[in-house]
Amino acid sequence: MSDTITKISELLKEAAETHHQVYRITDGTDDDWASWYSDWLTRLSELPDLLPRRPVRSELTYHLVALDREYSSISPPPDLAWEHFYAQQLTEAFA
Repeated sequence: MSDTITKISELLKEAAETHHQVYRITDGTDDDWASWYSDWLTRLSELPDLLPRRPVRSELTYHLVALDREYSSISPPPDLAWEHFYAQQLTEAFA
């Protein structure tokens, strides 16, 4: 796995942990999680500098929702952790 994909994967994991802390009262439950992630990732992380093309928040939200559906539908579940799968796909999407 490339260094950039590893860094993006780590940012996605950090976003998940931060989101869970922010939504601790609901144990991380947030129907609009992708909007929160994309806002945090575009404004408060290094993600825009790591991707080949700077993401627009709404486009990133779209991709996060699509990736969640795609990853959840893989049967049997992939050996690859969700954050690594998302990192690979986002790198391609924003090339």
